[in-house]
Amino acid sequence: MDTASTSGAPPVAPPAAERVYAEVKAAILDRSLPGGQLVTEGELAARTGVSRTPVREGLLRLEAEGLVRLLPKRGALVVPVSPEEVEDVLEARELVEVHAAVRAWDRRAEFTGELAAHLERMRAAQAAGDAWEFMGADRAFHATVVRAAGNRVLADLYDGLRDRQMRMGVANMRGSADRVAVALADHEALLEVARTGDLRTWRELVRRHVRSAGDRLRSTR
Repeated sequence: MDTASTSGAPPVAPPAAERVYAEVKAAILDRSLPGGQLVTEGELAARTGVSRTPVREGLLRLEAEGLVRLLPKRGALVVPVSPEEVEDVLEARELVEVHAAVRAWDRRAEFTGELAAHLERMRAAQAAGDAWEFMGADRAFHATVVRAAGNRVLADLYDGLRDRQMRMGVANMRGSADRVAVALADHEALLEVARTGDLRTWRELVRRHVRSAGDRLRSTR
């Protein structure tokens, strides 16, 4: 019998380049590696416990996503968030989410339970004062609706948009109980409309929520 397939087998560690990619990306998104910081391959190799080859591979993926810029013989520069990027992300997010919300409406009975679970995660994160967990649950709430629209290309595009917005918004949520409370109330209203409302109200509430989230983000920049 193949022992690797038994329930008692140890989990398989991700490839080194994948681990570098995931760890460095998380540090960029939560701003522990802030925009404008230059890091060397040697520093990242020491940070992640791998050799320089997988570090380089991971950085190439991050460069393709626009999160770092590789500088020959110097390292990787964490790309700062520009005002133009903020506006581009917010515009694209509204286009994707409003379209997906309309497409997903007829399938709402299939995903409202999942939305409720994400909402509970948001409440727990609010109680714990964990802004990063709150934002992750917020992202998952909206991604559920986008996936329900049934367009894989849009779902993948949305994931990239929310990566960018999470980096922009982490400072917005940390230390701001009022902003967290407003965001939570918005999501409670979205779930209620998905359960009991009509398509027109649902579409406009999604649009209004995305725009108000953008306004809150702009106000902190």
